[in-house]
Amino acid sequence: MNIVQPIRDAELIQEIKEFLKNWNERNYILFLLGINTGLRIKDILKLRVSDVEGWSIFLKEGKTGKLTEIHMPNELKRALRSYIKGKDKNEYLFKSREGKNKPITVSMAYVIMKNIEEEFGLERIGCHSLRKTYGYHHYKQFNDVVALMEHFNHSDPKITLIYIGMKQDEKNKYQKKFKI
Repeated sequence: MNIVQPIRDAELIQEIKEFLKNWNERNYILFLLGINTGLRIKDILKLRVSDVEGWSIFLKEGKTGKLTEIHMPNELKRALRSYIKGKDKNEYLFKSREGKNKPITVSMAYVIMKNIEEEFGLERIGCHSLRKTYGYHHYKQFNDVVALMEHFNHSDPKITLIYIGMKQDEKNKYQKKFKI
């Protein structure tokens, strides 16, 4: 089983955003949505222009079936406004080149993440890294595991801390200091 990791380095995230902005606007917006909302990739790919016109995204999560509302931070909202300008309200945000109005596949999103991994020399990065990156940085900023646990629909704070890589960071910190 491949366990993907969050992108922990905030400076690296900025570099990735700049790279994506210059490489492909669709991929840049995909990355921004993932790291700023914590949504699963399948839910992100189902979004249409009309879903992101306001300040919040309202959707029924595919995995849990729960209705959720996610307020968009300013940077994401500004980028989305520019990206959707002139697009039809029914158009998928991440439109595939194949078909008339179909979203890219999870496999294509994975290829995008693998390109990022290769370009920046990262390891264990995949689509779920976007959601984990959101969680990791949310926890670092607010230190509120309960809010994050509820956002992710986890049943226990311990699960959330493991999920976002905090437990691994703690183990690594001790292991670096360990000596016999």
